[in-house]
Amino acid sequence: MNAEIISVGTELLLGHTVNTDASLVARELAPAGIGLLYTCTVGDNPGRLRAALQTALERSDIVITTGGLGPTGDDLTKETVAAVAGKKLVMDRASMERIERYFQGRSLGETQKKQALLPEGCTVFPNDVGTAPGCGFRTASGKLVAMLPGPPSELVPMLRNYAVPFLAAGGHAAIVSHMVHVFGLGEGHVAEQIADLCAGANPTCATYAKECEMFVRVTARAQTPEQAEALCGPAVAELRKRLGAFVYGVDVASLEEAVVRLLTERRLTVATAESCTGGLVAKRITDIPGSSEVFHLGAVTYSNKAKQKLLGVPEATLRQYGAVSPQTARAMAKGVRALAGADFGLGVTGIAGPGGGTPQKPVGLVYLALSDGENVWVREMHGNTRRKGRGYQREMAASNALDMVRRRILNLGGIEDAAYSREKRGG
Repeated sequence: MNAEIISVGTELLLGHTVNTDASLVARELAPAGIGLLYTCTVGDNPGRLRAALQTALERSDIVITTGGLGPTGDDLTKETVAAVAGKKLVMDRASMERIERYFQGRSLGETQKKQALLPEGCTVFPNDVGTAPGCGFRTASGKLVAMLPGPPSELVPMLRNYAVPFLAAGGHAAIVSHMVHVFGLGEGHVAEQIADLCAGANPTCATYAKECEMFVRVTARAQTPEQAEALCGPAVAELRKRLGAFVYGVDVASLEEAVVRLLTERRLTVATAESCTGGLVAKRITDIPGSSEVFHLGAVTYSNKAKQKLLGVPEATLRQYGAVSPQTARAMAKGVRALAGADFGLGVTGIAGPGGGTPQKPVGLVYLALSDGENVWVREMHGNTRRKGRGYQREMAASNALDMVRRRILNLGGIEDAAYSREKRGG
């Protein structure tokens, strides 16, 4: 069974609202064994929506609409879908009662009541968060149609609790996907290493680039989730084997989530001293729930004076080597670790641009250091901020810092650049 998603709303076409609905729906379809063929976005225009629906019903088994179920005059999805499908809209008493309870003690206008008008004979999807119910039905030609609200806070629970079970009730095949996340290797390099795996039919492997990293999606299709999982397992294991320490996790949300999980499991703590990243490493760590157990302190020491006063970076080091140097990064890591009493200290200093560079120290040069109390590892980065921008440089620096912590916890090696050998760590 193949599906198509139609996102409805002029605000999506104008760019005033980012369309996250399509990706939210797509993620829920695959585990239910429903393949997604097309997505499209249509404004609040009955004629264009009608044309999109007719095309979708001709080429797809399932059509899912998001948006346009509310009380305003431009919410015309139900009316248009019903007209195309030859369905009459009727008042759903249970939905009306839910809306009346929602507005209890407040004025309930006719525009609000119209939300309870639904295609005759449909399966109603209750809205556990808002007022507009969704619904699903089968057309005369056997196609399945599901209508869902646009706001993600309303769409997600309705999708998971009602719509997906409704669509999956036919006992379709199951699709299982796993995301193998990689940091430190580019998409092209990984694609070359796993070309034979990407050529497979079931499971399939596909590479995708993300900001500062990439991932490989492994997908298998079978009659049951268990069978699909069994097909995915060997492919995921082979990817781990080939890509080695560059794989930071499978089905994890982010590099920082993987690091916080490792710190929590090992009962370890970290502190950060940042210059060019402006606290981004600390921010990414503390974005993760539970990070208060593992993150002790974050210091943004932009000036030399702050580096000396807060972190104890020697004035002689700054004078001789400069703020952007492996020596200063090392002193920052050691200083913040001692200040916070943490197991690990991270130091980040660099030139994020677009100005401030010199021939000896160009824009994009960043030094990162990790101290564990015995050793200090240093990693050197060279970025092109003219092409990628200041924001990318800072994100990449933060990711490299987190990767250093991950590799140290797991004793993976590759924590620092070859230029900074063990003899130079100066713990």
